[in-house]
Amino acid sequence: MAYHSGYGAHGSKYRARTAPDPPPLFDDTSGGYSSQPGGYPVPGADVAFNVNHLLEDPIANVAMAYGSSIASHGKDMVHKELHRFVSVNKLKYFFAVDTAYVAKKLGLLVFPYTHQNWEVQYSRDVPLPPRQDLNAPDLYIPTMAFITYVLLAGMALGIQKRFSPEVLGLCASTALIWVVMEVLALLLGLYLATVRSDLSTFHLLAYCGYKYVGMILSVLTGLLFGSDGYYVALAWTSSALMYFTVRSLRTAALGPDSVGGPVPQQRLQLYLTLGAAAFQPLIIYWLTFHLVR
Repeated sequence: MAYHSGYGAHGSKYRARTAPDPPPLFDDTSGGYSSQPGGYPVPGADVAFNVNHLLEDPIANVAMAYGSSIASHGKDMVHKELHRFVSVNKLKYFFAVDTAYVAKKLGLLVFPYTHQNWEVQYSRDVPLPPRQDLNAPDLYIPTMAFITYVLLAGMALGIQKRFSPEVLGLCASTALIWVVMEVLALLLGLYLATVRSDLSTFHLLAYCGYKYVGMILSVLTGLLFGSDGYYVALAWTSSALMYFTVRSLRTAALGPDSVGGPVPQQRLQLYLTLGAAAFQPLIIYWLTFHLVR
C-alpha cells in the first residue's frame, strides 16, 4: 500500500508541471508594425507605414509627380488628335434633339408633302440646333434607326429560322458600308461640281442615314402583311424619302448662293441632287428584300 501511495504522489507531481510552449511555426516578422495585445498587428498599420514611407521619400514624390505629368500630357495629346479628325462640338450639334423634334422629324420623313418652309434657320450666322429647327439635320434619328434596323433584321431572320450571328453581322456591316460609300460618292460629286455650301460629312451622313426609317417601316409592314404590304410600304417610303432628299439638299444643304451661279453649275447641282434621291429606293430595296418572304 505504501508503494502504491508513493507512486501516486510522484504521478501527481509530474502532472502538476507546466509543459513548455511549442516552438513557433514561422518567424515573427511584425517587428516594424504596431500590435495589439496578444501579438496580432493592428489592422491598417502596414498600409499606414507604407504610405508614410512613400510620402517621406523624395524620390517617390518626384516619380509620382513625373508620372502624373506624363498622364496629363498623354490625355492632352489624345484630345488633340481626336479634334483633328472629329470635332466634338460639331458632333454635339447633331445630337441636340428632344422628344418633340424626334416625333415631328419622323412625321416629316414619312409624309413630307405638306411641309412648306425647308430653309435652315440661323441665329447670328450660326445654324440653330435640331431641337429648335425642324429642317436641321441630326444624327440621333439615323443612329437609333440603324440599331433598330439591325434588331428588326435579327427578328425577321429568326422568324424565318435563318438567324445566325454571322448573317446578322453581315446585314449590319452591309448597311453601314452602303451608307459610307454613298457619303463618299456625294463628297466626290460636290467636289467635281464645285458646289459652294456649308455641307459637311456629318450633314451628308445625316441625310443618307434617314433611309433607315423607311427600311424599318418596310420590313415591319412586310412581317405583318406579307410581301404585298412590303412593296406598298417600300413604294411609299421611297417616294417620301426622295421628295425629302431633293427639297432638303436643294434648299437647306446647297443654300441660296448656288441659285445665282452659272447655268452649267446649277445643272450639275440638280443632277447631283436627283441622283442622290433616286439612289435611295435602290438601297432600301437591296437591304430589305431578303428579310421579307
